[in-house]
Amino acid sequence: MPEIKNIYIPEIRNIYVSPKVDFNIDTGVCVISGESFLEETNKFYEPLVSWVREYIKTGKSITFNIKLTYFNTSSSKWLLRILYILSEYEKQGGQVEVNWFIFRDDIDLTEDIKDFMEDVGIKINIKYYDNE
Repeated sequence: MPEIKNIYIPEIRNIYVSPKVDFNIDTGVCVISGESFLEETNKFYEPLVSWVREYIKTGKSITFNIKLTYFNTSSSKWLLRILYILSEYEKQGGQVEVNWFIFRDDIDLTEDIKDFMEDVGIKINIKYYDNE
């Protein structure tokens, strides 16, 4: 198994926006936050998918926290891939927690998350906070 390391990517805002990423090998806590609409989504998300695949080989628990306020269609496809991997890991006995933090009044995102849960077969804890 290749050695995996923490991933930290700051949020980048220019013509396109990439989210902040903080995947921690020691704690098993993975955070994606901000907004995600990228020109080359695959170049951004493929290393994250690979990291998750390698991490679950350790057999450790994983907590996946999503704090995205906006994501485009191509980003959602990559998020679904990660959620599928986590769902399969959970079915094999792995300890998985998925949390999605959203504004309390974001009805559309609430529905999207419910669709993700249904499509992937994994529980996503919706954590509401107030839009200030």
